[in-house]
Amino acid sequence: VQLQASGGGLVQPGGSLRLSCAASGSILSINSMGWYRQAPGKQRELVASITNAGFINYVDSVKGRFTIPRDIAKNTVYLQMNSLNAEDTAVYCCNAKVLTRPYGNIVNPWGQGTQVTVSS
Repeated sequence: VQLQASGGGLVQPGGSLRLSCAASGSILSINSMGWYRQAPGKQRELVASITNAGFINYVDSVKGRFTIPRDIAKNTVYLQMNSLNAEDTAVYCCNAKVLTRPYGNIVNPWGQGTQVTVSS
């Protein structure tokens, strides 16, 4: 199972970006998908996650600004980031908990990081 992330870039404060993360491979089902970020000198943190049942969790610092929509048919999750500020600058990575074909083994792949820079 592979995760392909895309959508980072440079944006001005107050702007918006949308990241996407698509899972592919021998997928039986996806238990959860989420976005992490790591800023220079800081620990990696979970930004947002969504379970297969649709339960969503956000870190407090992004509540009201970020959402994590998904396209189940495409095995894709997005991170819609609005009202971005400098503190959101980080490398963003997606992660998933996936049951694989044919036996239902659980894997926990990571997508490649994508840089988000918020600066004027």
